[in-house]
This record gives sequence, C-alpha cells and structure tokens, in this order.
Amino acid sequence: MTGKTYLVRTYGCQMNVHDSERLSGLLESAGYSAAPEGTDADVVVLNTCAVRENADNRLYGNLGHLRPVKDAHPGMQIAVGGCLAQKDRGEIVRRAPWVDVVFGTHNVGSLPVLLERARHNAEAQVEIVESLEVFPSTLPAKRDSAYSGWVSISVGCNNTCTFCIVPALRGKEKDRRPGEILAEVQALVDQGVLEVTLLGQNVNAYGVEFRERGAFADLLRAAGRIEGLERIRFTSPHPREFTDDVIAAMAETPAVCHQLHMPLQSGSDDVLRRMRRGYRQDRYLGIIDRVRAAMPDAAITTDIIVGFPGETEADFSQTLDVVRQARFSSAFTFQYSKRPGTPAAEMDDQLPKEVVQERYLRLTALQEEISWAENRALVGRPVELLVAAGEGSKDAARGRLSGRARDGRLVHFTAADGVRAGDVVETVVTAAKPHFLVADGELVSHRRTRAGDASEAGTRPTTPGVTLGMPGIGVPPPLPAAVAVCS
Repeated sequence: MTGKTYLVRTYGCQMNVHDSERLSGLLESAGYSAAPEGTDADVVVLNTCAVRENADNRLYGNLGHLRPVKDAHPGMQIAVGGCLAQKDRGEIVRRAPWVDVVFGTHNVGSLPVLLERARHNAEAQVEIVESLEVFPSTLPAKRDSAYSGWVSISVGCNNTCTFCIVPALRGKEKDRRPGEILAEVQALVDQGVLEVTLLGQNVNAYGVEFRERGAFADLLRAAGRIEGLERIRFTSPHPREFTDDVIAAMAETPAVCHQLHMPLQSGSDDVLRRMRRGYRQDRYLGIIDRVRAAMPDAAITTDIIVGFPGETEADFSQTLDVVRQARFSSAFTFQYSKRPGTPAAEMDDQLPKEVVQERYLRLTALQEEISWAENRALVGRPVELLVAAGEGSKDAARGRLSGRARDGRLVHFTAADGVRAGDVVETVVTAAKPHFLVADGELVSHRRTRAGDASEAGTRPTTPGVTLGMPGIGVPPPLPAAVAVCS
C-alpha cells in the first residue's frame, strides 16, 4: 500500500504509548508513511484505554467526529485497538459501523493484514485473541523521541486488585528474556538515545515467569553497564513485591535515576485489604524510609484513589496521614469510578459522588502544598537537564526551553543559542511552583549530543524485532552492526 498515510492517536498509559510506537513501525514496514500535520490520513488508528473514566464515551465521541471525515475521503480506513477494543470487541462495530478494523491488546501485529483484508472484503474485520500471539518486542517500532525510549520488560499482570481491569485485558504476566531487553536498549543507545524507561505493569515482579529471584535488580545493573546510556527509569513497581535489592541497585548504579513511582492507592489498611493490594500502611512507609535512607535526593511519586467503596472518613484520614509522612514530590490522584467487570464495581457501599469529590479536593490541596514545599527546597541548587521537546506550552513566549531533571522534575529554563532537544544542560533553580521548577539564569554548561543532532535533523530511532534468546544477564549481548537505523 505504498503511498498511503497513517495517523495513530494514543489514549492512556505509557504501555499504550509504546504500543503506538509499534503500530507506527508496523505500518511503515507495510509501506505507509506518517501523515503530514494538518492533513487527513488514509488510515487512522485509535489506540484506546479502558482504565480512565469515561473512556468509552471518549472513543465513540472521537469516532463520531471521524465519520464525516471518512465520508469525504473515499478509501479512508479507521482502526480501533488497545484495551477498550479488547473489552468491547464487536460492540465497537455495532455502535460505529464505519469502523474498518478492531484488534486487541494481544494481536497488535495483525493490524496491516486486517487493514488489507477489510479493504479487499469491503467489510469490517474484528479480530480479538485471548492470549499474546507474539511478544511486542518482536515487532518493529518507530520511536516518538530522539533522546528517550520506552523498553518493555514484561506485559500483563498477575495481581488481582479489585478496582483494576488490566489483567483481564492484558493477560497474565509474560516476561522478556534479559538478553532481548538489553539488546533493545543497546539498539536505542547506538542511535543516540540517552534515556530509557523500562516498562511493565509490575516491573519489580520481573523474572517470575522464569523463576529468577532478583532478576529486576540484576537487569538494572546490567543496563547501567551499557556505555552511552545516561539515564534509566522504570515504571511501575508494586509495593507488595518491592525488595531491598532493587533499592541497592538504584543507589549503586549511576545511570539509574533517583526517581521512584510507588503507587499507594490508599493509606487505610482496611481499604487496601478490600482492594487486594497485598501490603499495608506500615510496609508501604517502610519502603519509602529505606529508599530515602539509600537515596536522600530521591523524588517519589504515587497514585491514589479516593472514594473506594466503603471508604469511611477515618479511612480517608489515614490516606492524608500517609501523604503527610511520605511527602511525595507529586501524585496522580483519581476519584473512584466503577469499571464493569471488576469486583469493586459489585461491592456494597458505593460512595455518593459529592462525598468523593469533597475528599478529592482535600487530598489534592494537601498534595499541592507538599509538592510546592518540596520544590521550594530546591531553589538555588544546580540541576542537570535533558532538554525536552513540547514540555512547556508557554516556553516560546517566555524565551524558555524545558527539560527533565534526573529526578524527573520538569524545569523551565532560559533559552540559549544552540540548545536543542536531546542536549544536556546544567543550570541553577531560581523559582518553584507546585508542578515545575524555573531556572531563569545563564546556563552553567551545555553539552551537545547525538540525540540533539537527531532532534535537529528531525530523525527518530527505529528498532526491528529483537529476539536474541537468553544470554547471561551480566553482560549485554553482542549486536549486529546494523541492528537499527534512523529514519
């Protein structure tokens, strides 16, 4: 289908963002090219999320907007994938019969064939499989960033949290072999990438499938030995499986950033029990204490759900107490809402919306106060930034650029000639807000990088499928000289 263009729209988590990179890679391998900005694509792919509130309303609203566009462009195709497609299946075509393809989380690689089949048969193709066909790493990927890359270490989840529908949609945990992960990291670094984020629904459970205790800590250390890789992040761990060997690996591996996203969900032991989270308040706070003892500069973020069924005012007060003690740098806060198919949706004592809203406002006000105080403590300190693209919507008007510190904080800094996305700068923090820092002064240093060269040239890394078996985790495996190219 050479000459046709595509557009992938992504909703939801980092896993979906990375899946969209795979979808882009698949389509380009099949002869499609990215649609120029401002033009209508021949193929529009919606990569959906089923976790966010009103996800289905958002999908069908977007499909409604696309219908007249498709009517005006004969031959245009619309595909829907991701978690909501896995859940709703044929319901999508029933409600939006102008959709051409529906595919699930387990058969991402089928998209080009399904598009061709829909075109040939002149009818919608719905293909949802119940288990993973191939690990996503075997698929090509067109990366979004020249300087930072996602690398999946596992897919699926073995937990049974009562509020979460992800295990039903993504399946049981499947782990990649260490050699494959390290090969993909090396392929990205060979193209100038400076930072990787290791992805999994529960990264610190990594290794359970091949029964290797300590596999995640070993993986962090092995990745840290890859020359040219300056920053390693990971998301998300689970407090139940989080162990001290991971803390040691973070503290002792220079490339691993002192940033930890540790979902709390609730500070009440009773609510945590009903959530089936597998830990209690004391264990959670103990992890925070040990992380800070090993890395006093660590920035810790979290997820919190307000208004879980049966949550009392006393339960909510315990959540506020944990927030005060943990002093998170930031928190992703959510008002509980029913997810059909989850045990929590059938629980008694569903809270009134106004009660949930009032508690949510109290929580966010407290967290904003803490975030601002923690950020103010950084004023006057030097900070190393990996310059980012598109992080500051008002940067151009204010003569600034933006970047991420090693601890993940967003910093808006005074622009300087020759500084590009993907370069590394050092500056000094001059002001703080709850959600970002400001550095309005001259740069202390500026280092041009290969990632900056690629950003300036408009190129992005691509990675082919990586399947190199399972060499030992201690040393990254040798790679073919042309394992990846920029495009």
